[in-house]
Amino acid sequence: MKNYIIDSYSLITYFEKDKGYKKVIDLFDKASSEGIKFMMNIINWGEVYYITLREKGYERSKKFENNFKILPIELTYLDIELIKKAAEFKAFNSLSYADCIAAATASNYKGILVTGDKEFSQLEKNITIEWI
Repeated sequence: MKNYIIDSYSLITYFEKDKGYKKVIDLFDKASSEGIKFMMNIINWGEVYYITLREKGYERSKKFENNFKILPIELTYLDIELIKKAAEFKAFNSLSYADCIAAATASNYKGILVTGDKEFSQLEKNITIEWI
């Protein structure tokens, strides 16, 4: 089974139908037929929630929350090893800490990070990335 880690960039792209959203849809469509497991850590979920709330308001953020529940994405929670890995990525790269947590999630779960955020190119030697 392949683990795909969804970051905030790819989830916002999906919900807003921005450039690259069809690639995310294609991955979701393949979930059951190809044994793909989707995961997102709770920090990146919160990042999508606060961005949606700030830019679109409470009604839209509630819609995001409800729509997320029907997606084939398992929420993951942080442990000390994941936080340590995120801190290591942050210490030597110029990504946001939330992005480092997404990268650490991909690393710790031996997953493929799904993103269109070019900042992650700094970590291509450390994690596998599926660009949207």
